[in-house]
Amino acid sequence: MCPVEGNQKSNHTNGNGVTTNGNCSGGGNNDVFISVDRGDPKMYYTFWKNVDDKCTVTIKASELMSYFADLDQGGVFYQLPEFSAAVHQVHRVVGNAVTEGRYIIGGTGSSQLFTVALRALASTVNNTNTDNNLKKKRQIPVVCAEPFYSCYQEALEEEKSEIYKWQGDAKTFDEEGPYVEVVTTPNNPDGSIREPVVKKEGGLVICDLAYYWPQYTPITTPADYDVMLFTLSKATGHAGSRVGWAIVKDKEIAMRMIKLMSLITIGTCHEGQLRATKILEFVADSYAPLENGKLNSNGNAHVVEQPSEKFFEFSHRVLADRWKRLRAVVKRCGVFNLPEYSPEYCNFMNKNIHPNPAYAWMELKNGEDAEKLMNELKIQTRGGPRFGVSSKYTRVSMMECDDTFNQLLDRLSTLES
Repeated sequence: MCPVEGNQKSNHTNGNGVTTNGNCSGGGNNDVFISVDRGDPKMYYTFWKNVDDKCTVTIKASELMSYFADLDQGGVFYQLPEFSAAVHQVHRVVGNAVTEGRYIIGGTGSSQLFTVALRALASTVNNTNTDNNLKKKRQIPVVCAEPFYSCYQEALEEEKSEIYKWQGDAKTFDEEGPYVEVVTTPNNPDGSIREPVVKKEGGLVICDLAYYWPQYTPITTPADYDVMLFTLSKATGHAGSRVGWAIVKDKEIAMRMIKLMSLITIGTCHEGQLRATKILEFVADSYAPLENGKLNSNGNAHVVEQPSEKFFEFSHRVLADRWKRLRAVVKRCGVFNLPEYSPEYCNFMNKNIHPNPAYAWMELKNGEDAEKLMNELKIQTRGGPRFGVSSKYTRVSMMECDDTFNQLLDRLSTLES
């Protein structure tokens, strides 16, 4: 198969009324590469543009100057108490994670927290090792069921840690002794709902829940793992703030993570935390405006004026529309397969909804190199080998701006079997 000669510009318009993000470029020029490789959440731009005046944060030059934010000995010294409260609030409203009685640890996105959690878990295992060779620290295997998020393997192999090592696919792991399994659910890249695979004695689990929000998947139960990772970039689209958080059960693991954070970066940016607090409170208050009994200066209940369409309804609608249009184009061209997802009852939206994953996991039907074919169309994607699987797969971001997404559909529509 090959692209049909004489690419035709389609008349796709965005039925969701989202205006084009000014960050997009390329227009209708089919000679320009478009990128749907990264999970850059530009699709959220219009929602937040419409509420700029309600979510603006002003920081004076004299504010937030200290390393310290929470002087409570039981807290995270660098973490604003209001940020921790906002994290508790949004999870309580959405119902996607248990936070009561847990430690909330902020980080520079969930990427930093992933590394910190790995170090804390591996060092804890080594410190409690009762094997014969007590003084010799072993490298703890780290596994994840394929297809796995590409950066797990890349980050671990680049780091060359002495206390843990990348061991690949969890489905083929068959060693005795301690190990760490990373569970991403919904999974990146294929959107599937996952649980631990290995389930052996001595195993520790890090659960990456970046996409466990109502716009991507039905919220069926609050997640409750030992270490859970979330990120503002995929929750609300504010990737540039570089704010993530871990929810940790065990005090020893939490304290070890906090110590590592203090050694590596002396905590995280207070400005980013303050912005994240404003954003998370705005989202949560739109669904539960009297949460925590917030009062204004007059002693009355403080209710923030909300847009006509709330955040999760907006983002769910945009993604559902994009998936509908992508499936129609893929069906017409007959070149790719797309995963099918069954609807489930969402406890947050109180109805059955279809999953709308952040990425389209596309399989080239003839088994050839899917990323290469996309490159011929001047579409930059991320090929299957980076996720531990065949090159017949490639990952396409569904979160780009309207211009880019429309060009993606236009170029795919030029394919034929």
